[in-house]
Amino acid sequence: MSRAWTLTARPQGTPTFENFALIDVDLPPLADGQIRVRNRWLSVDPYMRGRMNDLKSYVPPFQIGQAMEGGAIGEVVESRAVGFAPGDKVQHMLGWRDEAVLDATGAQKLPDLDVEEQAFLGQLGMPGMTAWFGLLDVAEAREGDIVFVSAAAGAVGSTVVQIAKAKGMTVIGSAGGADKCSLVRSLGADAAIDYKEPGAPLVKKLADAAPNGIDVYFDNVGSDHLDAALAVARNHARFALCGMIDIYNNLGPTELRYLARAIQARIKLQGFIVSDFWSRAGEFYHGMSALLQNGNLRRQETVHEGLEAMPEAFLALFAGGNTGKMLVRP
Repeated sequence: MSRAWTLTARPQGTPTFENFALIDVDLPPLADGQIRVRNRWLSVDPYMRGRMNDLKSYVPPFQIGQAMEGGAIGEVVESRAVGFAPGDKVQHMLGWRDEAVLDATGAQKLPDLDVEEQAFLGQLGMPGMTAWFGLLDVAEAREGDIVFVSAAAGAVGSTVVQIAKAKGMTVIGSAGGADKCSLVRSLGADAAIDYKEPGAPLVKKLADAAPNGIDVYFDNVGSDHLDAALAVARNHARFALCGMIDIYNNLGPTELRYLARAIQARIKLQGFIVSDFWSRAGEFYHGMSALLQNGNLRRQETVHEGLEAMPEAFLALFAGGNTGKMLVRP
C-alpha cells in the first residue's frame, strides 16, 4: 500500500498542518506502457501553494482528498514499458508520495551527468532551468549588466547568482539574515542585502548597493522587492517575473509605489513559466554542464527526512526555512 499526502481543505491565507492528511493509496497493477516507481527524492516548491486554490491557472488545482503532485526522483521497481527496466532512475511529477504507478511517457531517465540524483530536482532541474532561461532569455541579461536577484539564497535565486557571475555580470542578491547573505556572497555576488535587518527600508538598501541603478531584476518575491527594483532601475531595464512568494498567502492587495517608473524608464516586465522552455532542455543541460565542468556552480540543499515531513518542509518555504533547494527524502 502506497502512502500520499492530500489536502483536507483549501487554505485561507497561510496553510497550516490541518490542511494536509497522509492517506493510503491502493496502486493498480501495471498496464502496458506503465512503470512502478519508488520515490527517492521529493521536490518542495513555492508554486505548489497556487495549486491549493480552486482557481484557473497554468496547472490544475489539487483536488481535496486526492494525492497531491510534484517533482520527484525515483527508481523503477517494475516495468511494462519498452525502454524502462527495474533499477532505472527517473524523474516524474507524482511526488508527495512514496510510490507511484504512471505511464512511462510521464517519466524521463536522468541525464548522464556526474552529479547526485537529487540535483535534477534543483540546480539541474526545474529551478535551474527557471534560472537559466529567466535570466538569459526572458531578461536578456548580458555581460556587464547589473543584476538584482531576490530570494538569492533559494533554489532559483542562488542559481541565478552563479549563472550571472559566470557570464560576467555584477550581481546584487537579497536574502533574509546574516547567514544567508554570507552564503550569497560566497556564491559570487558582489553585494548582499539583508532585507530582514532593521533600519533603512529595502529601497534605500538597494539604492546604496546599486548607486548606478540596475539593468536586470530577477523577481522571486514581489511586493517590496519588486517596488525597490522599479525605483532604482535604469532606462530600458528588463525584469523577469518568476515568482512572488511574498504574496502567495496574502489575501489583500499589493501596493507598488514606484510602478509609474515602468513608463518613465521604459522598463520591460515579463512574466514567464518554466514550461515555456521544455523544448529547449538540451540547450539548458549543455550550458549548465559547461558551468559544472568549469567549477562555476555550487549546489545548496535543505533536506527533510521521511514522507511525514512533507507539510513541514512545504510550510518552511514561507518562513525562510530553506537554503537552496528544499527536498524531502521519503
